[in-house]
Amino acid sequence: MKQTQVRAITVRSSTADEKNTRLMSRAQPAVSILLRTRIHVCSLAAVPETVATVKATHLMTVINGQTLVETPASIEANKHLKIAVNDISLPQEGLVHPRAEHVEEIIRFAREWDHAGPLVVHCWAGISRSTAATFITLCTLNEGGVEASIARSIRIASKTATPNALMISIADDLLGRRGKMVDAIAAIGQGEMALSGVPFSLSSRFQATH
Repeated sequence: MKQTQVRAITVRSSTADEKNTRLMSRAQPAVSILLRTRIHVCSLAAVPETVATVKATHLMTVINGQTLVETPASIEANKHLKIAVNDISLPQEGLVHPRAEHVEEIIRFAREWDHAGPLVVHCWAGISRSTAATFITLCTLNEGGVEASIARSIRIASKTATPNALMISIADDLLGRRGKMVDAIAAIGQGEMALSGVPFSLSSRFQATH
């Protein structure tokens, strides 16, 4: 009797292990896809560590022309977008304010991102230009109606995020969002004051709620 019970327990345990193995094998591709399609936001100082840690395949640099960074060895040159603008929302003499051609490049780069690996977006502090570029990228990748949800997700992920207002306004026009992007960013308000933002990441996919 005892031997029969042991054999029965062994069979059930083996079946359970096989089932768990199958479930894990199914889950791994899904987890891998989620990791590959995330957008990571950071400051200039955190770029090397962030790119290496998340194994990024794409990099977006939005910073003044004198501080443009070299493309990391792990990223192909054509997968590194460099936008040279100052963090201003009004034209100022001697500085480069965001213009339509800059935002058009962000939109183009977002559409060409193949999701083969994570995208890292950075500026000087990881607070204004990078969060604006991230919001623009996410609005580009998702259909209209999710602007407020994306903006709220940025605020939840980063207390310091204060997306550049001019970049958002230009993108709103280019993407035909009729003020939804501008309103969404206005609704989350200005972030907390800080010298540098804490790196954060977001999924690249959002669903509209009706």
